[in-house]
Parts: sequence; C-alpha cells; structure tokens
Amino acid sequence: MKSPVIFALIILVLGNIFSALYDVSIKWLPDNADIITFLLLRQCGSVLMLLPIWFMARKPVTGHFKLQLVRSHLGVITSITLVVGLVSLPLATVSSLFFSAPIMITVLGYVWLKEQISLTQWWITLLGFVGVLILLRPSNIEWAGLLVLVAAVTFSMNQIALRKLPKQESPLVTLLLYNLLSIPVLCVAGACIGFGDVTMALIGLSLISNSFLLAYHFCCIVAYRSAKASDIAVAEYSGLLFCVLFGWLWFDEWLDGMSWLGASLIVLPTVLLPLILACVRRQQRKSVSVLN
Repeated sequence: MKSPVIFALIILVLGNIFSALYDVSIKWLPDNADIITFLLLRQCGSVLMLLPIWFMARKPVTGHFKLQLVRSHLGVITSITLVVGLVSLPLATVSSLFFSAPIMITVLGYVWLKEQISLTQWWITLLGFVGVLILLRPSNIEWAGLLVLVAAVTFSMNQIALRKLPKQESPLVTLLLYNLLSIPVLCVAGACIGFGDVTMALIGLSLISNSFLLAYHFCCIVAYRSAKASDIAVAEYSGLLFCVLFGWLWFDEWLDGMSWLGASLIVLPTVLLPLILACVRRQQRKSVSVLN
C-alpha cells in the first residue's frame, strides 16, 4: 500500500474519532436542555468560526442560492431528528441506522440523477435495507429509530443536492451558507414552541460539539485530497466501531445479537462485496494471461 494512502487512512480514522466524539457530546446534553436552543447556539458558533476564514478567502459567493437554501433547511431536519435519536437511543444503534445513508444516496442518485447502478450496488442496497429493518424491529418499533432514519434520508437528499453544485464553487461558501441559512428557520421554530434557557454549560457544549464537527470535516478534506476516495472510503465505517466503544465505555451501552446482525448487513456488504469481486476479476485476468 502506498504511503499517501496509509496517511489518508490514518487521517480519516482520526476524523471518525472526532465524529464519534461529536455524537458523544450530544449524549451529554442535560435532560432539561432545549434541542432548538442548542442547535441555534451551535449554528451561530459555526458561522462565527467560519466567517474569518471566509474573509481571508476573499469572500467567495454562490451562484445557486436557492439550492443552498434548500440544503440548509434539509440540514435543520437532519440535525433535529439526529439529536433526538442520539439522546434517546444507544450510540451504536444511531450510528448503524445513520450509516444506511450511503445506501439511500445510491437509490436517490438512481431516481433523481438517473445514475447507473451496478448489480453489486443493488445487492448492497438490498442487504442494507434488510439490516435497517432488523435494527428498527417493526414488531417493536421505536419512534426515535424512525427519526434517525428520517435524518439519514434528509442527509442523503442533501448529499445528492451537493452534486448539483458546480465544482468551481468554493466549499467554504457552501459550508458557511449551510449553517447561516439555517439560523432563521431555527429562530422561527424556537419562537413557535419556545426557547429554552441559555446556560454556560449549553454554550460550552455547543462549542465543544462544533469543534469536534469541524475537526472531522478538516480531516475529511485532508484525507480525500491525499488519496482516491475508492482507496480510503472503507475507513469511514470505523466511526461505527468508535461509537460502539464510546457507548460501552461512557454510557454502559451494548448492542444485542439482532442489532449486531442488522449493523453487519448495513456495513459489511459495502466493504466486502467490492473486495470479493475485485479478487474474482483479478483471478480471471490471471487465468486469461496464463492461457494466452
């Protein structure tokens, strides 16, 4: 394995530690904390952190404001449903359900963008949805699990919307507008249902969670610029392992046998099926070369 790939894998695994720590920070929310107030503080903190960088980058602008607005509104839905799921369910269960997002991106890409899907990808998608059903337990379904699934769907729609943006558009302005344009929506939501108390603990937690989230995004940028996405994407699933570990260490959470089966059906086909097919093709090429 080439050294740039090894470096990128290490950085991406580090990024997934920060991602899991972000989930942990949500679990630390006080019982009486208001989710809308917390998210509003978090978004404001993100904007304040990004604005100096935006000025240093000579204030790039977007040519697709409506699309950015739609993405920010979808992001609000994702954030609210994911936070509710995190405070209600074990870390590993939430992480497993949320990792169904790549499967949904595949389906949405086929429906909306008319992307070609291989037979292997369809098998991965089918097994992933079986895994989601096992995790949700339709006979004993929890509303929080459905909310995490909603978060995965809206996150997937957001990722699909990203493909509509031209590559020339600055990622910085996309990230800034994603946070900035969600603030009015959260203000309206807070005005309708009422804001919670703003305490120093809540402000501190919002800053900590922001730091973890920005560190994750930074690691992703470094990793995906250092190596091809196909060479390192498998490291993304290390996030599930860290969520299981942190949930066990700090919250005494552990998955039962059926949950492990569901998580495996979501994660393992994505990792193993392409590797198996690559090995089969390599053997076929060797056989052809020997015959020739």
